[in-house]
Amino acid sequence: MQIVQAPRASTILYNLLKSQDNPKPWILPANICPIVPITFLKAGIPVEFVDISAETLHMDLEQAAGRLDRGVYGGLLYAHTYGEPSTPNDFFQDVKSRHPELLLIDDRCLCQPNLEPNPIVAADATLYSTGYAKAVELNFGGYAYLQDSIPYQSRHLPFNPQAHEEIENGYKQAIQKRKPYIYEDSDWLQTDGELPAWYDYRQKIEDGLKTALQHRARLNKIYANLLPDEIQLPQEYQSWRFNLRVKNKDHILKAIFSAGLFASSHYASLAGIMAPGQCPQAESLANEIINLFNDHYFDPQKAEQVCALILENLN
Repeated sequence: MQIVQAPRASTILYNLLKSQDNPKPWILPANICPIVPITFLKAGIPVEFVDISAETLHMDLEQAAGRLDRGVYGGLLYAHTYGEPSTPNDFFQDVKSRHPELLLIDDRCLCQPNLEPNPIVAADATLYSTGYAKAVELNFGGYAYLQDSIPYQSRHLPFNPQAHEEIENGYKQAIQKRKPYIYEDSDWLQTDGELPAWYDYRQKIEDGLKTALQHRARLNKIYANLLPDEIQLPQEYQSWRFNLRVKNKDHILKAIFSAGLFASSHYASLAGIMAPGQCPQAESLANEIINLFNDHYFDPQKAEQVCALILENLN
């Protein structure tokens, strides 16, 4: 097993894609973070989206398997919605046995970082992030466990922070207006930078995880106790942020922001924006989801204030 590090998880993804030298399209879940398909576009690789399952909120595995059986693809990227950690290893093994030439990436960027590779996972690459707003936020860094047979070579590209900002603004506008996103290449991806040795990086992650888990448990307890059970996602989806599913999302978010507090609403369906198609389950989830902060940007007082606002504006 190889361990690779980079300034960002998206850099590892880019390096991995460029190292395969395979221009065939990839399959991604429609509710993926937008920077993921943009990384594919930078690497010159087209993407297709499949919907999520109404039951698991992750990629619809039946739909994905059907798509793989009908077309020719370079790979499949599986992501863990809101950091829910379970891994569909039977599906991974089935894909690898039926399509041995496919590259399979398990994107665990929203999950708690594992500091040892899982030897039974059939994915070719397991990807983690310690960047902004991740389970452990070090404000830099990503790492991955790669099977030994997977070619991987670091690329060195020019980087301009302003270009990264422009890319972010561009995709946010496209999502807000629900219009197709047109990618124009620029120096937005940071490939180089001082990285700590794996031992030191690992230590930083371990220390950060301990603090983050204690803080999250404290705020999650407030949310779980004060808010109605029926609007809360199951507990295993509540580690990255605390997630609610409500019918009047926009109204509640407006009330939260008007009070000088904040919450988020990730992730929009990218079908019809970054590739053609429609993904009704991903759209339905995006229309109803509110992510409440349980990291160092929030404290118990803010958590209680947000709960009071939600209860006031729920209907």
